[in-house]
Amino acid sequence: MRDAMPPPFDCAPGLRLAAHERLMQLQTDHLNRRLDRLEQMMERLDRRLWFTVYGVAAVILGQAFRSFMLLQ
Repeated sequence: MRDAMPPPFDCAPGLRLAAHERLMQLQTDHLNRRLDRLEQMMERLDRRLWFTVYGVAAVILGQAFRSFMLLQ
């Protein structure tokens, strides 16, 4: 009969490295999620800013049109 090889085992440094890799993966995933949320918030803020700019421009144009109509 052949001598059976013992099953491979993880030593402490190997387990520590695997735990560190897992922790880094979790941190990277969390950072990516936070960056995605921040990007979405910036897009909403950009959209609100443009609505505000267009609203102010509409009010100014409306007042100019109104004053122009009163002069006629």
